[in-house]
This record gives sequence, structure tokens and C-alpha cells, in this order.
Amino acid sequence: MIPTDTKNTLKIGMAQISPVWLNKQKTIDKIKTYINKAADDNCELLVFGEALLPGYPFWVSLTDGAKFNSTTQKEIHAHYVKNSIQIEAGELDEICALAKEHTMAIYLGIMERAKNRGGHSIYCSLVYIDANGDIKSVHRKLQPTYEERLTWAAGDGNGLRVHDLKDFCVGGLNCWENWMPLSRTALYGMGENLHIAVWPGSDYNTLDITRFIARESRSFVVSVSSLMRIEDFPEDTPHLQEILKNAPDTMANGGSCIAGPDGEWIIPPVVDKEGLITSTIDFNRVLEERQNFDPVGHYSRPDVTKLTVNRERQSVIDIID
Repeated sequence: MIPTDTKNTLKIGMAQISPVWLNKQKTIDKIKTYINKAADDNCELLVFGEALLPGYPFWVSLTDGAKFNSTTQKEIHAHYVKNSIQIEAGELDEICALAKEHTMAIYLGIMERAKNRGGHSIYCSLVYIDANGDIKSVHRKLQPTYEERLTWAAGDGNGLRVHDLKDFCVGGLNCWENWMPLSRTALYGMGENLHIAVWPGSDYNTLDITRFIARESRSFVVSVSSLMRIEDFPEDTPHLQEILKNAPDTMANGGSCIAGPDGEWIIPPVVDKEGLITSTIDFNRVLEERQNFDPVGHYSRPDVTKLTVNRERQSVIDIID
């Protein structure tokens, strides 16, 4: 085992779990349980999947989600919004307090009911909480994927940020944002060497891109997915029987994994297993692999190609009092 009391090593926990689907408080309670489990295992960074709190909108593809003016779609969507998170109202305070108590950094995928956009539309957001329990970034997914656009709004660049964590520089993206080369490059250019990719849950998603990003960036890449099975739908879900009518037994099988800076597996995708998955990584491996390739350093040509990033938080109003 690599000792965890040095700056160049970091113990990571991947919480591959299902939500208590579309139930905000019960999902928060489950998240808190896993924070405590990770603390018992001496994790220094804990990562949860995309939109885990309160869950991914699986109903859209199962219930004719594109049908216009559908009572079914409206009622499920309203339930989803009501169970989404308004950070400004303190709805992540319990989680932040546990992060501080255990001196643990956390990446958490939430559905954000953004107050500065009126509080009625929701954004797929990746929240970084540092080891002092402070929220340091909220990245709203830039482009919802395919049917997600029927229920999620498009985000902005404000959350394209990296954070120092021991010797590491950590950043993250939501799901298919990880396929967006300019978004990845923005994080590389800020010094990222530990990339967090969060997913709703499928080894189909994590199997190729995790190793690709690691090899491209010469960074560690941690992909964390959730689980979703028939038994994870609560009985009080609106229109539950219509959702289950076309649902497979497993909608998300996990696939959480870690690749090293050489693109090789440290932990290959773990499927159909709920629990905490851990590994200790060594920053020196980043420096070793950057020797022959560094995409934003010695192997870049900013005189030829350069990226501009707009990190302004978007809103429809500017209030001047």
C-alpha cells in the first residue's frame, strides 16, 4: 500500500450507488451514509455519479417524453423539479458539514434548481466541496445529451474550474461533456492532472473514454457511475406503472473505474455492484508520463491554436440597486 500521509498520494473513493430515485431527502441521507463509509476507509476524495441527487430522468425515454403538452410528462417533471437542489437555500449544508468533519473533498452530481435563473428550470450540475466543507465550484452541464434536453437546461462555463488537492489539480465534467475536446482542453490548460468524469451509469460510456482521456491528457481519470434497477423506483413515483411498463431490469449498471496517466487501468469498470470502491494514486506518475507528452505544455503550440473560455455565470438580468 502507498502511504496516504504524503502530499503526492491521494486516496480516492468512488461511491457507485443508486439514488432513492427522485426523493431528495432520502437520497441525501444515503449520500451521508457513504461519506461516513469513505471516512472510515480514510478516503481523501469521494466522488458520486452524475445527477445522483435526486436521480437521472430515465422516464423520458420510457414514456414518450417528447409528446407535447402531455399531462404525464408535466407531472413527472414537476415532481423532479421539486426534488432538485437549490444550493442557495442550504440544501447541501449537511453534506458540506460532513466533508468538513472528515476533512474530505467531494464531487457530487446534482440536479440544480438554479436561483439565479429563476428557480424553475433545472441544470445537471457537478459540485465540488473542499475538505473545509466549502462549495468551490458548481459546473452546470454545458450541453444536455439527446433526450435530456426535454427536462434539463443548458449550462454555462462558470464551473469550468480546477482545484488544488494535495499535489494534485482536480477538475471534472458531466457525462458526454467528456467527449467535448475544447471543454477537456480548458481544464488541461488550467493545470488539471486528475480528471473526474461522472456518469448516470453504464460501462458502455466509461469503457473507452476513461482510458482515452487519460492517455490524451497524461492525467489520472476517475469515472464514477450510478446504478439504477427496477427495485430502485420508489412506490410513490408519479406514473410509476407507466414508467415500469417499458423499463428493463437494469437501466444503469455502474462501470466506475480509474485509469492512470499512461491510459492503462488501475481499476477496470466495475458493473452490477453497489458500494464504495477505493484506490490510492501517486502524483509522480503524472510527471513521469508528461515527460514525452504534455498537451498544454511542451507539446502545445499556442502561437498556432489557442482556446478562449467564457466563465461568466449566465443570467437573464443584471440587477443594479
